[in-house]
Amino acid sequence: MKISETDILLIPGYGKTLPGHWILRWRDKMATARVVKQAELHAPAKKDWLDTLVREVEAAERPVVLVAHSLGCILVAHGAHVLKDKVRGAYLVAPSDWDRDGLVAEFDGGDFRPIPRDPLPFPTHLVASRNDPYCGYDRAEDLAKAWGATFQDAGEAGHINVESGHGPWPEGMMSFAHFMKRLG
Repeated sequence: MKISETDILLIPGYGKTLPGHWILRWRDKMATARVVKQAELHAPAKKDWLDTLVREVEAAERPVVLVAHSLGCILVAHGAHVLKDKVRGAYLVAPSDWDRDGLVAEFDGGDFRPIPRDPLPFPTHLVASRNDPYCGYDRAEDLAKAWGATFQDAGEAGHINVESGHGPWPEGMMSFAHFMKRLG
């Protein structure tokens, strides 16, 4: 599947996406990509975030491919059943483990807990780091298996964000291109 033939919805996670983050760079590089903007970034409510994502998917004019980071990955898992008709695939990066107590001091995971474990109804690829402070590698691999996702070891890449040195993240763009090719 060609990027130009899809609407790429980029779904950031908890908190502000810093300038230079790969999500913002990908938005700028792909003409059919746009960031799903949530109203509340530091006290997210699953229903509000999911309603926003559903509106974005419904507004799409082409088949949709979701690209999510951190809490965005968990949102995709929560909403898969309502998104399945228009979504052709999901590329998930560095999911955060909100089932783990004390993940973020300011937010306890709210109604994003527990993380769904049902298989996702569309092709999914999950990229995880061996030293992500927000999700253990074994836990990420377990989520990939539960969701029926192919799994990619990103090595010791932290949370795959600006703070861990992944602004441009060219390896991610290559991996995403391979995922798109798999979608046909």
